[in-house]
Amino acid sequence: MSKISKIAKAYGSWPSTISAELITRAAPGLNFLQSFGERLFWVESRPWEAGRNVIMCREADGSIRDLLAAPTSHHSRVHEYGGMAYAADDNYLYFVNAADQRIYQLSLIENRSPVPITAAGPRFADLIVDPSGQQIIAVCEIHHEDREPENSLVSIAIADGRLRTLVSGADFYAYPRISPDGKQLCWIEWQHPNMPWDSTQLWQANLTDGALVDKTLMAGADNSEAIFQPQWSPDNQLYFVSDKNNWWNIYRIEDGAIYPVLEMDAEFATPLWQFGMTTYDFIDANNIACIWTAKGIWHSGFVDISSGQLSQIDCHYSSMQAPTCHQNTLYAVAGAAALPSELISISPQGSVESVYSPASLALDPEDLAEPQSIVFSSGDDKTQKQVHAFYYPPTNAQYCGLDDELPPVIALCHGGPTGATDSGLNLKLQYWCNRGFAVVDINYRGSTGFGRAYRHSLAGAWGIADVQDTQQAIGYLTEQQMIDPQRCLIRGGSAGGYTVLSALTFTDTFQAGASLYGIGDLETLAKDTHKFESRYMDSLIGPYPERRDIYLERSPIHHAEGLNCPVIFLQGLEDKVVPPNQAEMMVKLLQEKGIKVAHVTFPDEGHGFRKADNIIHAMESELAFYRDVFSLTDGT
Repeated sequence: MSKISKIAKAYGSWPSTISAELITRAAPGLNFLQSFGERLFWVESRPWEAGRNVIMCREADGSIRDLLAAPTSHHSRVHEYGGMAYAADDNYLYFVNAADQRIYQLSLIENRSPVPITAAGPRFADLIVDPSGQQIIAVCEIHHEDREPENSLVSIAIADGRLRTLVSGADFYAYPRISPDGKQLCWIEWQHPNMPWDSTQLWQANLTDGALVDKTLMAGADNSEAIFQPQWSPDNQLYFVSDKNNWWNIYRIEDGAIYPVLEMDAEFATPLWQFGMTTYDFIDANNIACIWTAKGIWHSGFVDISSGQLSQIDCHYSSMQAPTCHQNTLYAVAGAAALPSELISISPQGSVESVYSPASLALDPEDLAEPQSIVFSSGDDKTQKQVHAFYYPPTNAQYCGLDDELPPVIALCHGGPTGATDSGLNLKLQYWCNRGFAVVDINYRGSTGFGRAYRHSLAGAWGIADVQDTQQAIGYLTEQQMIDPQRCLIRGGSAGGYTVLSALTFTDTFQAGASLYGIGDLETLAKDTHKFESRYMDSLIGPYPERRDIYLERSPIHHAEGLNCPVIFLQGLEDKVVPPNQAEMMVKLLQEKGIKVAHVTFPDEGHGFRKADNIIHAMESELAFYRDVFSLTDGT
């Protein structure tokens, strides 16, 4: 049977069934899996419910229920990015309520409303329940009017919410974890100006009568490694992930000595932007279930600790996160380029099953672009690296481009800048491909997943190396005759927005761009951002104010003469990470120059857009802007 011939139509103007509205309702975000007793829990983010985060529970009989009645939402504001902020025992769920940041107790066996157990004021994250059942241990963040927030590890009495400080003095804490026998607590901590992917320290202490004694530094004393996810094995041995040998690999501590569990050129960690991120868990005392990333693709498998042998599980998933072991089986959130994220189980014998698939996505597979992994050289002779990216061709089941035309391209710059892109289904990316745009999603220098040296290759070079990499990506695709070099767009959010504005200001590679809550003035950001990132630019740019000259030199706002192309700015007015005045200054600058500019603001959004109506408005505004810039006909 012959295929129906496609309709030839100009790239960028194809009608599409992947609407912005579909994106907000097709698939909730899934993350933060945890196993407690016979129950499995996870967090589900729903844009169509104003970005509400719901804690879900899978009971022993396989039934799944929503534990939080609307409008209750789970979200921590520690570090502003939050993350894991719930825990459970056999009878109760404890969670941070987004509205007031208090910890609430919810019965898992009786139909009752949640009850607050902490007072208003402090923020909490990374909750764990003491096996004694009398207290919760958590990261606590207390805000002050006259100085930066104070972070510590605290115990919270379940009976009356009384707080007691366990550890303080460091700038940041994460991963408080109690040993299975209830006798020891471990955690990681770090100090300004380090970020958790630069240098962290692993500590351990004895837990006696609810207090910590004999605190001991276990790893990271020389400030040369980033430690991730310390975790106790069932037989009370301490494990953790470290990049001390360039790659984030798993290690264990035995009699005070540190031994690698498995050494390979792959990453068993992700940057700790949110609390509670995981890449491994224990099937039993001698077997680890894990996920890892290599060359932008995620994999899963099982490690025999005694032999160090890895058994990789072959499956069709290429994006994975949040693994946990439950009843001797690995559970994780997984997806692929044409498969929405779902909850899966993987047995040690290699059986892979879908457990929970909440996405309502009825799309023709021929409407979804498959990523092509590309590698190209970037940088000068001394700094040259092989840079990785995913290229997505224009893809539509009904339309194709005109014979004499190459497609416009959108270069995507991920946030962070310490972050990464992978090949999981991204409907916001497919939105462009299905309309006839090519997309190149770049793991520019500084991205994670390629070793510590690559991650640190952006040190002192932010606004230079990342911009070069976007240029080289376009150059590579132009040489391959895959794109139209006269119709190049660039878009990115947060730190990716800074790369966008820098590329548009300091190069002539792109004809237009979109900055989503991006950075135009590095100096203003250095003076006016939250604690977690307040010293981030010490390594990316240089210490401020000592190297104020570099901040001015690399800030697009101070080089207006170079910015001569259309830009659309999309900004939440409640943003505490990148203040709204960043966009306002850039918009005013372009208006004064008479250059096409659009400024779309959202009074009820912070750093990133969570609400369906706002996501729809943002995407449709950006599409209309691009089509206007390139005089493309308006498809649907």
